[in-house]
Amino acid sequence: MTPLLTSLVDVARARDAVAVRVGDDVLSRGDLVDAAGRFAAGLAADGPVAVLAEPSLDTVVAVVGCLSAGVPVVPVPPDAGPAEVAHILRDSRAVAWSGPDRPGVGLPPVVPAASASRSVSASASGSADPDAVAMILYTSGTTGAPKGVELTTAAMAAGLDGLAEAWGWTGDDALVHGLPLFHTHGLILGTLGPLRFGSPLHHTRRPSPAAYAAARGTMYFGVPTVWGRVAAEPAAARALSRARLLVSGSAPLPVSVFSRLAALSGHRPIERYGMTETMITLSTRADGERRPGWVGLPVGATRTRIVSEETGEPVPYDGASIGQLEVSGPTLFSGYLGRPEATAEAHTADGWFITGDIAARDEDGFHRIVGRASTDLIKSGGYRIGSGEIEAVLMDHPGVAEVAVVGVPDPDLGQRVTAFVVPAEGTGSGLAEALTELVATRLSWHKRPRDVVFVDALPRNAMGKVQKKLLH
Repeated sequence: MTPLLTSLVDVARARDAVAVRVGDDVLSRGDLVDAAGRFAAGLAADGPVAVLAEPSLDTVVAVVGCLSAGVPVVPVPPDAGPAEVAHILRDSRAVAWSGPDRPGVGLPPVVPAASASRSVSASASGSADPDAVAMILYTSGTTGAPKGVELTTAAMAAGLDGLAEAWGWTGDDALVHGLPLFHTHGLILGTLGPLRFGSPLHHTRRPSPAAYAAARGTMYFGVPTVWGRVAAEPAAARALSRARLLVSGSAPLPVSVFSRLAALSGHRPIERYGMTETMITLSTRADGERRPGWVGLPVGATRTRIVSEETGEPVPYDGASIGQLEVSGPTLFSGYLGRPEATAEAHTADGWFITGDIAARDEDGFHRIVGRASTDLIKSGGYRIGSGEIEAVLMDHPGVAEVAVVGVPDPDLGQRVTAFVVPAEGTGSGLAEALTELVATRLSWHKRPRDVVFVDALPRNAMGKVQKKLLH
């Protein structure tokens, strides 16, 4: 197994080269290695360390220090409330805390040592167990307390190397993003990735169009909301023409945003798909086709299959037939911390991970995601419909600020396709009819919303995810 942080401690590389910039704060490669070593030397026990994952150099140092010492990292969202923080600390059995003090934490803080008696090079040399749990990331489900997802060094390395091959990511790149440092996207891809490949990272603290435009990068990471804001500011979008890749993930990218970014920046965005439990499993490629609304091909050694929920048999790979997406490969998580039954339930008898997402695949192997099986699969009039693809179309309408599509019980159809819409300011009459027509012409007649319900806001949980089960 290739060590996770090899490039960071590569003596052939200049120690004074920039490794990480967060806002205006900068750490060179040498300074990061030294600071992480002092942090590792200050660890009093080998149990998990909870790191308040603020966008700061301290967070990066803490994560690298824990990984170098072979101690699991438990990122804690900086906006998490007391109850969520208490659950994460209790469930992970964290033994120490890194970051500004928070009420009710009650854990001893990590105090970096004056010198680095434990070195980052120990991990990079391969002496650390690649199959040991290196990170515990907490997912936010629509029901129940968040589960701790255990990721090994080997899984993270396999995921990053697969992306390096798909995206042509090398030490000559410079990555720019302003994503949270407690998710796979911002932390593993967006922070450990640059440290693995030797490409400097510029974290903008906030992913604003102005910050992205001012930064000098070859690769930019963002979620659809970020890219929508960039596309709405032509000068910012045009400034990104100097980049090599614009990468979008964590949610579907509206076709209108894809097209506007391409027109303004000259770059057709890379779209990719993954989960905390799987790393990034699907992506379009730097040297291949980038099709709006599609998340491309399996990454690295990942394998996928799409099966019928009713029969368990593979669905036709015709680009239209949908089914449950299952994944196998070296990037999969080890399990849900302390929940062997939940881990077993998330896998098939032959070991494939059940993503819970509904997808389609065409004959060339390209995939598209159409929603979550638990909340986004609508069975209407004998059709199986993914609400995610309807939402993507509706979000392309300028009169829609937010939207959630659900299946409402119907005595005739089984479920009625119903769109709950937060209208944009200044929207006039006739919007419901326009939205119905848009879906009917863009997708299929049977996928059109039978009802459009206008609301002031969509119900969301503490992590900001829409709670569709409350819509009826």
